[in-house]
Amino acid sequence: MATLDDILQRHSVWRGGAPALAGARAVPTGFTALDEELPGGGWPAAALTEILCARQGVGELQLVLPALAALTAQGRRIAWLAPPHLPYAPALAGAGVRLEHLMVVRAPGRRDTLWAAEQVLRAGACHALLAWLPQARYAELRRLAVAAEASPGFAALFRPSAAANEASPAVLRLALEEREGGLVTMLLKRRGAPLARPLRIPVLRPVHALAGTPLPPAPVASARARACAA
Repeated sequence: MATLDDILQRHSVWRGGAPALAGARAVPTGFTALDEELPGGGWPAAALTEILCARQGVGELQLVLPALAALTAQGRRIAWLAPPHLPYAPALAGAGVRLEHLMVVRAPGRRDTLWAAEQVLRAGACHALLAWLPQARYAELRRLAVAAEASPGFAALFRPSAAANEASPAVLRLALEEREGGLVTMLLKRRGAPLARPLRIPVLRPVHALAGTPLPPAPVASARARACAA
């Protein structure tokens, strides 16, 4: 009779303490040091990623801009959901993001944001979703994680650093800090053995991809109601 190790060797089964499966789909981050530590070599596709930071504007968007630039250069569509401020088009274009492939979705409240995120992921029409979710329950995140399995790209949720104390179904969780003019990230969760040391991200210059102008409020009718009426 075959042993358990023999069975695991013959089938694609990932074991928690081992490195992730080599065939895992991922989108390169554009930062070599980070890609080397992420299973698959980049942002995990068809899965949730959480980027946690104490405040907005510490450089969280700089972490994803290289991937967005590469995707839009290939004609891939990117969805931004409920950003706290208007996307700053000149900065995005300067970072190589092709604006014609960028879609910004407004939502009047938390429930509408969650619903819209689930629809974007299930539709499978976008190769990246950036969503700002200050508050979300585990059950709600679990629904998004299931929906993300249908997405061809990666989904990054921006959440406050306090969320690190909460359970999450995200396969990758990063805590981001600004130190001495640079970015430092801690990998709080990944597929495989944990990483105890922080990673310094070599950002050469600040990129303010969100303007200081708050995003205009969405219409009173919810995104769900508008979709049902269409």
